[in-house]
Amino acid sequence: MTTSTPTTSPSITSLLKVYRQRAGLPAPGRDMGGWYDTDGFVPGHTLGQYISGLARIGATTGDQACHTKVHDLVTGFAATLGPDNQSILRPNTNLWTCYTLDKHFAGLIDAATLSNVIESRDLLSRVLAGAQHLLPAKGRDRIGKKDPPYDETFVMPENLFTAHQLTGNPAFRELALKYLLDREYFDPLDRGENPLPGQHAYSHAIALSSAGKAYLTLGDAKYKRAMQNAFTLLTTQQQFASGGWGPNETFITPHKGELYASLSTTVDHFETPCGAYAATKLARYLLRFTADPRYGDNLERVVFNTILSVKSPDSDGGYPYYSTYSPQATKVYYQKKWPCCSGTLVQTVADYVLNLYLRSADGLYINMYAPSEVRFTHNNTPIQLIQQTQYPAEDTTSIRIATPHPTTFTLYLRIPAWLTQPAQITVNGKPITIAANPGTFAAIHRTWSNNDRVDLHLPQHFRTEPIDELHPNTAALMRGPIMYAALNPSSDSASQRFTLPANLTQIAPQAFTQKETVFVPFYSIQNEIYNTYFNLA
Repeated sequence: MTTSTPTTSPSITSLLKVYRQRAGLPAPGRDMGGWYDTDGFVPGHTLGQYISGLARIGATTGDQACHTKVHDLVTGFAATLGPDNQSILRPNTNLWTCYTLDKHFAGLIDAATLSNVIESRDLLSRVLAGAQHLLPAKGRDRIGKKDPPYDETFVMPENLFTAHQLTGNPAFRELALKYLLDREYFDPLDRGENPLPGQHAYSHAIALSSAGKAYLTLGDAKYKRAMQNAFTLLTTQQQFASGGWGPNETFITPHKGELYASLSTTVDHFETPCGAYAATKLARYLLRFTADPRYGDNLERVVFNTILSVKSPDSDGGYPYYSTYSPQATKVYYQKKWPCCSGTLVQTVADYVLNLYLRSADGLYINMYAPSEVRFTHNNTPIQLIQQTQYPAEDTTSIRIATPHPTTFTLYLRIPAWLTQPAQITVNGKPITIAANPGTFAAIHRTWSNNDRVDLHLPQHFRTEPIDELHPNTAALMRGPIMYAALNPSSDSASQRFTLPANLTQIAPQAFTQKETVFVPFYSIQNEIYNTYFNLA
């Protein structure tokens, strides 16, 4: 077997080449290929997402090189707009004006707010002005994966509302209100109806982030209710054990066994980086609005089993796109370079830190358990929290408090609903008596001193989760938040019957066997063959 050596990652000149070509300017740099080039599927579509991801990573890590690249990309992009402020968007060249424009806005917003590229504020209005003549007069839905119109006006309001707040330009707010998908989507969800079946999965999931921004901006509770109802529909009727949904990019009709059927009819089960981006944003909005730990539970499931489980990209446009849950599967790249998932992958990775902690008036919520540090101020006291853990490979996380003097606040720890018994919590080595039941946030309210330590033990046990209610004996194997897969299974393993979750023998910290089949976390697989669903005895 031979492997190719990845070439150097694309340079700033390569990323801007297609923009300079459209503007009639000298266009140095190598062609990107795939979706990105002048003759690609959606030319230049992900530039804004790369700018956004770099700005977010720079803000998290303090890496000035990220901010420098953001500045260079933004100024290079600005040079291609010309006197009419028209970027790569042109009439009759593709059907994706709003799709690409929304990503431009995301990049410029993050460049201005996270990388301090001041000129990005003015560029937001310039880019909108240059695209006005291409925009549809009213919002429109996208039906399914292949039926036009493909362009997605209804995903834009989140960034449009933010751009209005950043620039004061009323045109952004007017468009945001015009493009909110109320009649077809948010109003039915608010009424408790189910508009999902048959719809394009990712675009309708990411549109829920526009509902979140609409709720924050307009104060209309229908958008919050719509998001909550959509989350319930997604997680109870559409979801694979991984947290993914939308086989063939389409929401299924529930109660007909369509998730089960998809295991034998397609290998395109979840549009993973894009879908993970939408799912994690939805969960974070709802967690912020409600402090309900079930949203944190699903966020944890999605992070570990989807975005952290994809095949790592190469440096020449080879990117993961679909996750496959059918038998004898492998993780592969999309057939074209630089697909949409290359943009959402960098944004989702950059947003990992947003999944960990949330501030409240009385303290700090810990939503996910990962080696990390967070600094915040409470009652004018600077506090640092240092989390050390090998979770989910191990069951325990340790949290140390650093504070210049004793200070009183509440530390909230998410206790996952998958636990079969209350969590065990100690402070400075001594057990404490607080409610720590599964599916809650355990609240530790005390006066904290420097070097106080909290240890949280979350015992993980195996369980199975059926693919749907019509096929209870076809199930995935779960341990805590982690979906386990069969590693290099035999060719006849799909027809075998397993006694899961019983009779598993541990052979390594995260490896177990039954019937000579080895089960490992799905995220640990890169190039091997695997199965994710099993026939139960």
